Amino acid sequence: MQEVYRVFFADFIALFELSPDLLLSSLKDAPVFFVVIAFFIVWVGCWLPIAALIAFALKWQLSKGFQPEQKLPLLVSLYLLAPFVLWGASWLTDTPFSDYGFISNISTLYSLGLGLALGMLSIAVVFSGQLWLGWCCFQWSNFKLVRPILLPILLVALFVGGIEELVFRGFLFTELQKDYSVWVAALISSSIFALLHLVWEQRETTPQLPGLWFMGMVLVLARFVDGGSLGLAWGLHAGWVWAIATLDTAQLIDYTGKVSEWVTGKNKKPLAGVAGIVCLLFTVGIFWVFSGNI
Repeated sequence: MQEVYRVFFADFIALFELSPDLLLSSLKDAPVFFVVIAFFIVWVGCWLPIAALIAFALKWQLSKGFQPEQKLPLLVSLYLLAPFVLWGASWLTDTPFSDYGFISNISTLYSLGLGLALGMLSIAVVFSGQLWLGWCCFQWSNFKLVRPILLPILLVALFVGGIEELVFRGFLFTELQKDYSVWVAALISSSIFALLHLVWEQRETTPQLPGLWFMGMVLVLARFVDGGSLGLAWGLHAGWVWAIATLDTAQLIDYTGKVSEWVTGKNKKPLAGVAGIVCLLFTVGIFWVFSGNI
C-alpha cells in the first residue's frame, strides 16, 4: 500500500508540472483517502494564519491554554473558509455540490424547516420526560433571558449545522462512498465527525464521543430519508444545537441528582448520557414512522 501511494504522489507531482488537464484527470481517479486528507490539510492550512492573526489581535495568551470564550471566533473563521475549500475540491474532482447534497430549491427549505421542528421536538420530549420523572427542574425565573438570545443562537446554529453537514454528511460521506459501501462510509464519516470535536475541548467532549458518533449516523440516515439532500440533516443538527444552547445559555435546567449523570448526561451534556441516546432514537423512530411522507 505504501508503494502504491508513493507512486501516486510521484505521478501527481509530474502531472502538475506537465499538464493541468492531466492533473485534473489524475485527481478524479485519486484514492479517496488522499482526497479527504488533502481537503482537511488545505482547510486547516489556510485557517492557521487567520487563527494566529485573531489570537494576536485579541491579545490571547496561548500559554495559559485554550479558553472556552475563544472558541466562537476561531470556529467562525474556520467554518467561513469551508465553502471555499469545498468549492476548490468540487472543481478539482469535477464533483458538483448537488452530489454533496447541497441542492438549492424550495424542497430543501421545507426539509430544513421540518428538521428544525423535529430537532426541537426531540429535545422537548426528552427534557419533558426528565422533568416528569423529577430528574431535573425548570428555572422559570430565567425564562426572561430566552427572548434576546433566541435569534442569535438560531443564526449560529444554522451556520454551524450547515457547514458541518456540508463537510461531513456532504463532502466526506460522498467521497467515501466512491470506495466503500454505504455503511462503511457512514461509520468512517461519523467517527471522524465525533473525533474532530476533541480539537476544541477534550475533557467534556470525551464522554460525548459515542453520542456524537451515533448523532453522525442519524444525520447520515436523515440524508437518505430526504432523498440525498442535506436539508433535513441540516435542520435537525441546527435544531438540536439551537435547543441545547438556549437551555444552557439561559440556564433553564437544573439537575436534581436523583439519578446518575451518566443517565442525564455527563457534565450536563445530553449526548454524554442515556438522555441524548434516547433523543436520537426518538428521531430514528420518527423517520421510521413518517419517512414515506418526507
